[in-house]
Amino acid sequence: MKRFDQINMIPFIDIMLVLLAIVLTTASFVSQGLIPVNLPTAAQVSEPSQDEDPLEIAINDKNVLFLGEDEVTLEQLAEKLKTQATPETLIVLRIDKAAVFEHFVKLIDLLKSQELSNLSIQAQQDP
Repeated sequence: MKRFDQINMIPFIDIMLVLLAIVLTTASFVSQGLIPVNLPTAAQVSEPSQDEDPLEIAINDKNVLFLGEDEVTLEQLAEKLKTQATPETLIVLRIDKAAVFEHFVKLIDLLKSQELSNLSIQAQQDP
């Protein structure tokens, strides 16, 4: 019987490469989404798909809230969202840059309280 003086390293290297690929793939999935970053300007602007019929909510420069084209208060909006929106409904937010940030925060708080998280914030593309 022949004596083994050396260890064949090729199967060991193959196994380590497979493990390395698994670790790197899982690490990239785990690291995504941990730190959400919301930038004030958008270099890339995407439009909602044409297949969906989004619900549009707007705040103009005078801090007036609109659902579609109708002027509403925050309380009226809450009631209308209960009947018109589901968690899958796409909601497009159009906020004037001169609007007070507090109104935007109250709107987001209202949407979160009704578990509506399918949001798209509309922005203009940078020149």
